[in-house]
Amino acid sequence: MFGIIRPCRHRLSEQLQASWMAHLCGLCLALRDDHGQLARTATNYDGLIISVLVEAQAAREDSSWRRTAGPCPLRGMRTASVAKGEGARLAAAVSLALASVKIRDHVEDRDGVFARRPVAVGARAVTRRWDRQSAGSAATIGFDTAVLLDAASRQSELERSLAPGGSVLLVTEPTETATSAAFAHTAVIAGRPGNAAPLAEAGRLFGRLAHLLDAAEDQAADAASGAWNPLTATGTDRAEAERLCRDAVHGIRLALREVELTDRSLVHVLLGHETASAVDRVFGRAGHAAGCRTAGTGATAGTGAATGTGEHPQDAPPRQVPPGHPGGPHPGQDPHQAPVPPWVPQGHGFGPPPGGKPPHPRNLLAGCAMWALMACTCQLLCCDHQDPFSREPRKGFCERNDCCDNCDPGCGDCCDCCKCCDCCSNCGCDNCGCDGCDCGCDC
Repeated sequence: MFGIIRPCRHRLSEQLQASWMAHLCGLCLALRDDHGQLARTATNYDGLIISVLVEAQAAREDSSWRRTAGPCPLRGMRTASVAKGEGARLAAAVSLALASVKIRDHVEDRDGVFARRPVAVGARAVTRRWDRQSAGSAATIGFDTAVLLDAASRQSELERSLAPGGSVLLVTEPTETATSAAFAHTAVIAGRPGNAAPLAEAGRLFGRLAHLLDAAEDQAADAASGAWNPLTATGTDRAEAERLCRDAVHGIRLALREVELTDRSLVHVLLGHETASAVDRVFGRAGHAAGCRTAGTGATAGTGAATGTGEHPQDAPPRQVPPGHPGGPHPGQDPHQAPVPPWVPQGHGFGPPPGGKPPHPRNLLAGCAMWALMACTCQLLCCDHQDPFSREPRKGFCERNDCCDNCDPGCGDCCDCCKCCDCCSNCGCDNCGCDGCDCGCDC
């Protein structure tokens, strides 16, 4: 459960992006508060789904599940509204237990630096402490992390005893059991016991999906290093693995339809759409690209929807900047004649006036000092910023390397590529009941 769900800002509305970040920061701070600074390294995208599920089922107002966190370097030293409460604590306990299992697995496999005895000894000490801490904090909210640790133990036994040609689903069973228990307990915390059964099914399929995608991503590297891989060991080809993954995605969507949620939008995007995007990322986007290239009209009928004329986005006229916007025309000036200087950032309030000279670059000493300051506050990673030397606008590393950088060329424009097949991505509504782009959005 480390990195299957990777939503980018192009697929989330502003409201959903803020909610996503609130849960991510809430998980990180819950790990710090309950388990210490080192535990924050266990923060992961998939673990925060636990927090999202608890809040989505809760009947209380959103304000009771939020608090204002202080400045953080990873947010460019800005405050933020973050998730709090039992959902964040359960997500922290589960993430810490799974991180302990993952580190222990690296030690047993002697991967990389874990092959060195001093590192292995220190890592074992950390895993023992994290096992105790996660069990203690989970017990306060009624969850037993023993199911996670027992699943990890059975995983090792299954891998050693698996006969060649056995079913790959035998290997994924412990992961399915662990994630099923974690998903089901979100219904207990939220006071929705009727949701426990469908959430257990959704969690079981999510665990299967996570295990299979991880195996498919690592198969080539495992073959080169001689490491054990479930697909190779069971003789499961990639076509069969992809079929199992897509069946799991469909099963998750069906299970979520039976879950009673107060706010369905973020859960729907993460577990309904982003799981499918993860499968596309690992096994290819051939079907997605073909759908994008299909001629037609409407928001999901191809990239021509971006221009409203059916033409390819690359053939569309350049985006005009509204009057009064940095880089836009002056009042009374023809907007089609207003040039946008290349150093003027779009959507931000810094930069020279339209038609002005580019900013004066800093000298080497000042540039190095500014670079150090921006690096220490993580502005180079997470925020749009000015280049410390040239002062030209730059996007943060995280945004430059998100999912849209690898869009299929057939989709045309990056943002359209991310959106053209996700009808619910930016609706932010509560009643997506979905089956249209195989999820059926009627909002």
